Amino acid sequence: MKALDELTFDNRFARLGDAFSTHVLPEPLDAPRLVVASEAAMVLLDLDPAVAETPVFAELFGGHKLWAEAEPRAMVYSGHQFGGYTPQLGDGRGLLLGEVYNEAGEHWDLHLKGAGMTPYSRMGDGRAVLRSSIREFLASEALHALGIPSSRALCVIGSDTPVWREKQERGAMVLRMAHSHIRFGHFEYFYYTKKPEQQAELAEHVLNLHYPECREQPEPYLAMFREIVERNAELIAKWQAYGFCHGVMNTDNMSILGITFDFGPFAFLDDFDAHFICNHSDHEGRYSFSNQVPIGQWNLSALAQALTPFISVDALKEALGLYLPLYQANYLDLMRRRLGLTTAEDDDQALMERLLKLMQNSGVDYTLFFRRLGDEPAALAVTRLRDDFVDLAGFDAWAEQYKARVARDGDYSEEQRRARMHAVNPLYILRNYLAQNAIAAAESGDYSEVRQLHEVLSKPFEEQAGMERYAQRPPDWGKHLEISCSS
Repeated sequence: MKALDELTFDNRFARLGDAFSTHVLPEPLDAPRLVVASEAAMVLLDLDPAVAETPVFAELFGGHKLWAEAEPRAMVYSGHQFGGYTPQLGDGRGLLLGEVYNEAGEHWDLHLKGAGMTPYSRMGDGRAVLRSSIREFLASEALHALGIPSSRALCVIGSDTPVWREKQERGAMVLRMAHSHIRFGHFEYFYYTKKPEQQAELAEHVLNLHYPECREQPEPYLAMFREIVERNAELIAKWQAYGFCHGVMNTDNMSILGITFDFGPFAFLDDFDAHFICNHSDHEGRYSFSNQVPIGQWNLSALAQALTPFISVDALKEALGLYLPLYQANYLDLMRRRLGLTTAEDDDQALMERLLKLMQNSGVDYTLFFRRLGDEPAALAVTRLRDDFVDLAGFDAWAEQYKARVARDGDYSEEQRRARMHAVNPLYILRNYLAQNAIAAAESGDYSEVRQLHEVLSKPFEEQAGMERYAQRPPDWGKHLEISCSS
């Protein structure tokens, strides 16, 4: 394991030059201190987890110190925000400190959010507050633990720096990690500003570093776009299967690698509601839970437009046509597994859709229903779950179909079925009220709840002794929290 001063930098994006980013130094936080760190993320950098408790750790990720090899850059990009194009966005409060590679040869961006003003801050102060930093940290690591592709989070650093939002809060920084922070909006920026040389350079950069296997195809750029389509179809299928709502699916928040990042007013479903809107600023429901699938396709279409200098329109349309079938296949496969099914039948989608409609009309807890469905043999499980439903006749009809489907599925023991279902149905998810409880404690100076919640969410499928309170349905107040983009 390495010490902090032994990280090896290779700042490949910075070498693209000033057309792609601007050199900016982070603005230090007052009295920086560790709130929480992810041991799993530290291992990705070959770091000894013990260094998180050292003063230099908080100083480095609180903006006070910098490695000599780091080249902090604020990236420039644009994007479609709520459907309207914004010509220039960029890292308004984040900095790409540099790229580090580990002993396995993996490159990781170190991206510091809340690092102060940049040329792209617009009217903002460049800061992030403690609550949003904690939420992003917890979400990044929780999604990864669920098997949903996501950026990672190394740590949150708190401070005494005052930051004004709706009220005065404390500033914080979260260190985000990904193999790349390039997004759809990078390509849109150079396309709409008519900078073909820089756009080509960006395309080569992404192709060479992140999709090298596409070089072997007759049309490398088209192969790369197909791969991006496939990754996003799989990503959003996992969002939908696990009830994750991103909240701000602007094209500048969509990763070129098909991972979840740029966490804002996200939420996991408590009661199942296909029309749930997690962002209280989303007045028209553009980014509602059910709209995430078509919006994913819309965003890919926006990226396709920006790639027309390299790929024919017909080829782009054909590649875009892969999205919905791939999404549906991935989603149905995961939902079959959540229902405990190992084989495929033609009526499986209808069986699943009937269940979701019943859950919608009865306000059934989305996560706990699937977990409890695997706790016991199918006949006993549906009997115990029956009281959660309003339409008892409708549920009884579904239950009979489900029991018959399970009976046809295969020859395996109940122990095998239970283990298989529990491996894909989490007991613990990042409910908004759990995050809020941890944030409230942290804002009063107690970081133990944030750290405990992070530990529980790192093993979402394993029942953990003494952690029953993290697996409860939320109280009424916890179902109606309003989350904004403000951070």
